[in-house]
Formats: sequence, structure tokens, C-alpha cells
Amino acid sequence: MNKDRYVAYVGTYTHGSSVGIHIFDVDTENWSLVERKVVPINNPSDVLVSNNGKYLYAIADLGVNAYKILEDGDLEFLNSRWTGGMRGCYLETDPEDRYLFVAGYHDGRVSVMHLKEDGSVGEIADGIFHKGIGLSITDRRSMPHVTCVKMTPDSKGIFAVDSGLDQVKVYDIDYSTGKLRLNDIIRCELDSGPRMVRVDNQNKFLYVLGEMSNRVCVYEGTPDKLSKGKDQFECIQKISTVEEGDERLAAASGIEFSNDGKHLFVTNAGINSVIVYDVDRTTGLLTKLCHIKSSGDYPKAIAVMPDNEHFVVLSHNTNEIFMYHMNYENKYFLMNAKPIRIEQPNSIYIHKL
Repeated sequence: MNKDRYVAYVGTYTHGSSVGIHIFDVDTENWSLVERKVVPINNPSDVLVSNNGKYLYAIADLGVNAYKILEDGDLEFLNSRWTGGMRGCYLETDPEDRYLFVAGYHDGRVSVMHLKEDGSVGEIADGIFHKGIGLSITDRRSMPHVTCVKMTPDSKGIFAVDSGLDQVKVYDIDYSTGKLRLNDIIRCELDSGPRMVRVDNQNKFLYVLGEMSNRVCVYEGTPDKLSKGKDQFECIQKISTVEEGDERLAAASGIEFSNDGKHLFVTNAGINSVIVYDVDRTTGLLTKLCHIKSSGDYPKAIAVMPDNEHFVVLSHNTNEIFMYHMNYENKYFLMNAKPIRIEQPNSIYIHKL
């Protein structure tokens, strides 16, 4: 039995009966979730635990909220700050928790917020609005929409994914001021709609998920390349997240690595499925292991449990959380616990106490 203790924080939209962040205890005997309480907050569409494990940050209607994580995983409110733009959709912190980075879908803005020693959010350090018009024929995506912000492999900058411009902008961070400077642009496939990026745990490869193209594009981008100026990232693979013929029916929605870095999980809305890839740790290349339908509708987010064999899928449109056990040897997964009813789940973070 795993003696470590974990909690899962699930952010929801609060248009209906849900009122905020749901806190679940993780049963490590079967890696299922047991709900404990709900912390009120308006529309926490993304939640993130600081790298030191002491604080949780959440998107809110009026900006971002900060909470202290108590010994049992409960949350104590610290403060709330406006980010300088419209409500955000994604959060990231630097390794030393000096700044909080906020992606703005609605206004195409990247915001940088100071973080104080007590974990509370400070003043705005910087804010950059993306400019331009995408070449997409899809109207809703023709303007800048920042959907994800992630640290670069060397932690000297951030990736800012823009689904409207079909770009991943690479910004350098001046840690003395929190100011951003554009260093490079990864130009994705036309109309691919990049949604999220992930860096493998060796910090050698970048994985860009295309919501509209239903592809994962793998880029080589090691720390030594990041100091050499432009064209730092070379695409070495493009691999589909769906079966042939399903491209027009699906929209890739979520992406996460297993904690050991050996497997990559991707969810597909529309066809409601999960595809699991083997990851070649040397080359970074992906090979499909299995692709299976998931329960519920619109698997918006996914999280892999610390044991690497269980994972959680949030089905946004049918208001459910599903838990699965992955059998790598036989290339399939099965539901291993009763679904949990929860209104419009949107994000999940599993935290070790």
C-alpha cells in the first residue's frame, strides 16, 4: 500500500449548482477519489499548486485567487488580484515561485503577476497582448487566443500557446522585473489550433497538442539550443490523436504525461476517447499504444495518478469524473471506480501532501 497522502483539486464552472474548487482525498489502495468539501470561488477554470507545494492558485472571474494549503489539504484564502485583462484560462509558476503567469483566451493576453513570500499574489509585473489575425477560416479562432503558458526547458522563459494565430510564442523572462521579451515563435500548421504544450520530464522535447488538427507535434528543444537565438525548435514528428476518418468529428482536448515519462495520454472531444502513446525516452518519438472510447461527453481534462497506472478524466458536458486503470501490457484501460457526479468539471491538479 502506498503510504503517501494525496489530494485532488478540481476546478469547475459555477453557472449552476457547483460553487467552486472541489477537494478530493485520493484513496491509494485503488487510486479513486473521495470528495471531502468544496471551497467557494467563481468559475475556477484552472487550478495550480506552487512548486514548493505550499499554495494553490486559481482562475477567478475577477482575476486570480491565492490559497494556503493546510496540512490536510484544505485551503485557506489569502487574497485575490486582477490580472490586467479579461478572465484567464491557464496558470503557471516559475520553479522558484517568484511569478504567476496567466494565459488569457478571451483577450489574447499573457499576464505576469508578482508572488509574495507568504504565497499571496502581488501586483502586475507585465502584460502582453498578442496581435494579428490568424489565417484560419474558422471565425472563432481568427483572433489571438492564449490557451496555455508553460515554462521552457531551461526555465529562462515561457511558452505561450496561441490557438488563434497557430503559434507558440517563446518569451524570455527578466526575473529581476518580471518583464517578458519575445525570443522566438514556433509556427504551427495552418488551422491546427494549438491548445496546450507539455515538456517531457527530461527537459529535452516539446509536445504541442493541436485541437483542430488532432495531432501531437513533437519538437526537439534542448537547453543548449535555447541560447542560440531563433529557430530553436525542430519538429521531429507529427502523430494523429484519432483514427483515420474521425478527423472532422474530433477536437483534441487534454494532454498529460505519466509521472515516469514513459507514456503520454491525450483526450479527444467529439468522439470522446483517450489515446495512450509509448514515449521513446531517447528520441522523444511517440508510438500509439491504444485508443479507446471514454465514458461521458467532452473529456476536457486528464490527470495521471502517481502510480502511473491509473488516470482521471473530467467529462465536462455530462458532469462526471471517471477513473480508469491502464493495462500497458495488454494495451487497454477499464473504469475502476464508480463515476463521480460534479457539475462542469474543467481542471484537476493532484497534489502530494
